[in-house]
Amino acid sequence: MKTLSGKDLAAAIRAQTEAEAAAGPQPRLAVVVATADEASLWYVRSIAKAAAGVGVACDVVDLGQRATAEQIGQTLSRLSADPNVHGVMLQTPLPAGASAQELAASIDPRKDVDGANPLSLGRLAAGLPAFPPATAAAVMALLDHYEVDLTGRRAVVVGRSTVVGKPLAHLLLDRHATVTISHSRTRDLAAVTSTADVLVAAAGRAGLIGAGHVAPGAVVIDVGTNPTDDGGLTGDVDSDAVAGVAAALTPVPGGVGPVTTALLLRHTARAANLP
Repeated sequence: MKTLSGKDLAAAIRAQTEAEAAAGPQPRLAVVVATADEASLWYVRSIAKAAAGVGVACDVVDLGQRATAEQIGQTLSRLSADPNVHGVMLQTPLPAGASAQELAASIDPRKDVDGANPLSLGRLAAGLPAFPPATAAAVMALLDHYEVDLTGRRAVVVGRSTVVGKPLAHLLLDRHATVTISHSRTRDLAAVTSTADVLVAAAGRAGLIGAGHVAPGAVVIDVGTNPTDDGGLTGDVDSDAVAGVAAALTPVPGGVGPVTTALLLRHTARAANLP
């Protein structure tokens, strides 16, 4: 089984972003945080570290876990109106009573570098210019990097979130794949996923996908990032179980994750140069 590492691809995207950032105004990303969730805070720190490495300024706006939906929305609107900020991102989870989907509507679509605004998602579905969610874009970038032909192929996405599953389905459709969306409540999930030439696991359930879910020779993209008891991460795919079945699999960590962060920063650099 071939391992589809994202590290080289992420490095190439970072180099491209660094060149773009150096050629124009310094891009600035603002990440709004209202949580004490350590996994989310670790991710935000990793974004800030990666941003510094490519010449992108990154402001972490920590509102605290007691922030109200009104405070979060006002902050997103203020940052969207700030000409010195080129990208705005809302990190989840959010405090009780705050809806990520509703609040993301406060982000200017031109600065919506993680594709969270419903307007951005609608434009993506319609095939109009928009920043796609970085994770969904990372899946496509990995498939392209490893020259996985999608035309006429059957792709199955496990997961229906607006962050990965739904936007990814549209991106795959745009590349002429035949797409099925399934999820953890799909009846006889294995019967659906085992038809896939390209299987994307993005349900957020550790070990959900085993050998019986995978067709022989399938390409499997594991988007899952589930914390383990020892402080590590594991994917939605049981990698040991599918090793003898799949032709290729992304590792966790080291697969989709680094590409996602790199693309988020590239989106920010490109937003800084929008006319």
